[in-house]
Amino acid sequence: MLAILQILQLLLNVVWWIIVVQAILSWLIAFNVINTHSDMVRTVWTALQRMTEPLYRPIRRILPDFGALDLSPMVVLLIVYILSNIVIPSIAANYLTTVN
Repeated sequence: MLAILQILQLLLNVVWWIIVVQAILSWLIAFNVINTHSDMVRTVWTALQRMTEPLYRPIRRILPDFGALDLSPMVVLLIVYILSNIVIPSIAANYLTTVN
């Protein structure tokens, strides 16, 4: 059980970093520091969008439309933080107390 929780913790950490990298890349594209005419940038951008869009879509349906401001990455990061730092340690602690 602890191994499954550690794997889940690792996956949540990976998701966290994917979202952070996507946010930084979106700012770099928005401020024209890098552009999507480069094949590598376009490939990375597309891959990151395909990985994160399934996470953002349900949240975008719930959140009101703020125009150009997209708060769904922040909401997903908050959910990942809660799962990673509150829920998983709580489950692990409960598991350890029932096993011992």
